[in-house]
Amino acid sequence: MELHLLNDIVLIFGLAIAVIYVCQKLRIPSVVGLLITGVLAGPHGLALVNDVATVDSLAELGIILLLFTIGMEFSLQQLVQIRKSVFVGGALQVLFTTLATMFIIIKTGHTWQIGVFIGFLVSLSSTAIVLKLLQDRSEIDTPYGRNTLGVLIFQDIVIIPMILLAPILAKTGGTAAEPIWVLLAKVVLVLGFLFVSARWVAPYLLYKIARQQNRELFLISIITMGLAVAWLTSSIGLSLSLGAFLAGLIISESEYSHQALGNILPFRDVFTSIFFVSVGMLFNMGTFLHNPFAFTGAALGVLIAKALLAGLVVIALGFPLRTAVLAGLALSQVGEFSFILSRVGLQYQLLSDHFYQLFIIVSVLTMAITPFSITFAPRVARAMQKLPLPARLKTGIKDAQEAEVEPLNDHLVIIGFGINGKNLARAASASGIPYLVIEMNPDIVRKERQDDEPIFFGDATHREVLEQVNLGQARVVVVAISDPAATIRVTDLIHKIYPGVHIIVRTRYIQEIQTLYAVGANEVIPEEFETSVEIFTLVLKKYMVPKVDIERFITEIRADGYEMLRSLSKKSPSLQDIKLHYHDAEMITIRVDGDSPAAGKTLKEIDLRSNHGVSILLIQRGTETIVNPGGDERLEAEDQAVLLGTPDLITAVSWVFEDPDKED
Repeated sequence: MELHLLNDIVLIFGLAIAVIYVCQKLRIPSVVGLLITGVLAGPHGLALVNDVATVDSLAELGIILLLFTIGMEFSLQQLVQIRKSVFVGGALQVLFTTLATMFIIIKTGHTWQIGVFIGFLVSLSSTAIVLKLLQDRSEIDTPYGRNTLGVLIFQDIVIIPMILLAPILAKTGGTAAEPIWVLLAKVVLVLGFLFVSARWVAPYLLYKIARQQNRELFLISIITMGLAVAWLTSSIGLSLSLGAFLAGLIISESEYSHQALGNILPFRDVFTSIFFVSVGMLFNMGTFLHNPFAFTGAALGVLIAKALLAGLVVIALGFPLRTAVLAGLALSQVGEFSFILSRVGLQYQLLSDHFYQLFIIVSVLTMAITPFSITFAPRVARAMQKLPLPARLKTGIKDAQEAEVEPLNDHLVIIGFGINGKNLARAASASGIPYLVIEMNPDIVRKERQDDEPIFFGDATHREVLEQVNLGQARVVVVAISDPAATIRVTDLIHKIYPGVHIIVRTRYIQEIQTLYAVGANEVIPEEFETSVEIFTLVLKKYMVPKVDIERFITEIRADGYEMLRSLSKKSPSLQDIKLHYHDAEMITIRVDGDSPAAGKTLKEIDLRSNHGVSILLIQRGTETIVNPGGDERLEAEDQAVLLGTPDLITAVSWVFEDPDKED
């Protein structure tokens, strides 16, 4: 028997290895390499895979597995922190994009029902591509990263009602569809099944399975549950993909979700690779080459329109222009959920086969361009900020009253009110140091203002924002924001405008240390290295290294910009000077018996250090504590002496402090 599917998979992944290797050499993202692999291997490329059914199977399998893992990672608790970006920003982005697309489609002579459905397709962005790129760039925690994540989460949710609305749109357009009451009954059935399964069924089953402590049993059970739910939703007329997402969501709400996700995650990259390769296979190179400029123009039009609409939504949420540009370009592509929805459109005849192929080509092009658009987004943002736009749009300052502040001198300015910023503000308040804060998240500003925090809204990359906190009269400014590119720009701007202000910058990224010093930072605190310094300090203390040596060592590390930690060959002279004489020493407290040899004698008379290699660090006499006692200090009965030495030496000398007539 010939294993056609196995043959196709081997060919696909073999080609993917070569393509992704070349892409890495050319600094092209691996996602683009996977799409190219699909184009080359597909029936419209080199025809390594000619069986259309196999292509569809790979695509369906990839989608099911991708949605299953996305569902497992999704949690209702994650919505709390970014709920405004999710429910307000996401809803507005989908609404505006759908309406704009519907208007264009109607102008081309199609019905509004088809226009709405195509609007649904265009409004969705690629969760898989965008989140992977943001994670690779360490920008999830930036203002634009949080807004982008919020919109993507809403899109992942709204795909469910979009799928359910497809037959309603088809019926309204004149095609056969189920009665609305049947559709509503299915919705109620699915929601009820989801609630019951997440609340009782899944936790009970996973508990019984987990008790067996068999990894293979647990993994097979998780996959079976996912496929079973997908099959169940398909059997009542809904999509397999929707079932896979719901299955992941059911498992995510159980107490065993982390273990389940941990077992699935090793396969996630493979699942995602299969999906993107299968998407590339759908790309018809012949059709594209027939009119490449038109298709490329359409793809660029989608990218620009979606970026503009998403950017306007971010501005409506109260964020400045730079954040809006970055988030808009990150959300500008057509996403993987659109392929799922397009299949539903084919089923209900909301899309023709011809338009489906056009949609696939344009969508794949937008996905391939996304890694480059995100990379160049900061340059686009800087260019737009040079345009003659209103200052309020650029900086985020809402009104003149908010920008007013009582004149302060010699104060502290904190840029960014995350965990580090809050802790610094708390310490400054406790120390009586006057301070002002700049923060770009309007929700944080509103909340902190209610608690009388001296905080102001705005983008610190603009001079107008810095002026509102009287930065020129400040003694110190601390830059504690998560956006690495913005951190460099803020530091450079402050140094050029206010060279007399001492600039302290916190960064998470090793490669930015020298750049930040070059643009004017007086001190750079890299979180990773400071953690290493703190850990090693504790280690040296455990090895009884003198405090003065530890402080000299830490000072040297910081003085040379953490060069010793950044270079494996670099050694610290201060560290080489540290002698670990007491690397196996311990501190033990021992009581002085009244009839012991030590009772009534001075430390000089006992001379433990010379005779036995043990030192007395401290003597506790009642409520009196004698630290570092001298040679003339006399031991008294019932004193508590703290000895320093190796366990063997202390054991050998313990008889000095014990009553020789005491019974063991």
